[in-house]
Amino acid sequence: MKNFNGKTAVITGAGSGIGRALALQLAKEGAQLALSDVNTVGLDETARQARELGASVHTAPLNVAEREAVLAYADDVAAHFGAINMVFNNAGIAFTGDVEVSEFKDIERIMDVDFWGVVNGTKAFLPHLIASGDGHVINISSLFGLVAIPSQSAYNAAKFAVRGFTEALRMEMLTNGHPVSVTCVHPGGIKTAIARTATAAEGTDAASLGEFFDKHLARTSPEAAANRILRDVKRNRARCLIGLDARMLDIFQRVSGSGYQRIFASTAGRIMKKAGTSK
Repeated sequence: MKNFNGKTAVITGAGSGIGRALALQLAKEGAQLALSDVNTVGLDETARQARELGASVHTAPLNVAEREAVLAYADDVAAHFGAINMVFNNAGIAFTGDVEVSEFKDIERIMDVDFWGVVNGTKAFLPHLIASGDGHVINISSLFGLVAIPSQSAYNAAKFAVRGFTEALRMEMLTNGHPVSVTCVHPGGIKTAIARTATAAEGTDAASLGEFFDKHLARTSPEAAANRILRDVKRNRARCLIGLDARMLDIFQRVSGSGYQRIFASTAGRIMKKAGTSK
């Protein structure tokens, strides 16, 4: 897919951050947009801006963890636009907490949205992408789908799962000769609201963690992230690394192997203390 003019793109989590930036950049490049989010206020604002850029926009409130709703949504989008060319499974949430103090429900919530949401979106739209003759699945993993971090076990589990699922899907499309490309995206620190809206285990100050992330770790704008993703989609890249932090830590993990775990463990406590996350 060398250009997006006249193509139909589905974007979950389109109400803010990378999702909104993707929608607006695709609108500028002539794509039709199917946008969804649980945040209807943010979703409406994204749709307004995209329409001002000349895009045809379909919107729907959607919780990607609700499988039947996602399946029905895919049918609605197909009926509205006909062919569907791209699906950006972007919706996601965050949670901070060590395994021993995290509740099962907290881990399940992250897996439901961040992993099963990607599976639901992929499965629901894949038949339409194959039928289009020019399809592309873009699944958003994370830097934390490449390296593990203390206190991020639930998020790591979901994002590592997205990575494995997506890489296997790409190979299946190649093996079966389907006209669908697949890209797994690994953003580093992006200036979005995900850290500020994250939940946390009891005894962890989520607000302080979000403030620390925004101030010290979020270096890449959503617009820069969207541009990188769309560039790699055009190039049919299997993996898209966003930000210097993602590229450097990917290399570090490859070189050090499992040795990175001891190094990260030795520094995690100091970082968390500096962030003021322990009440």
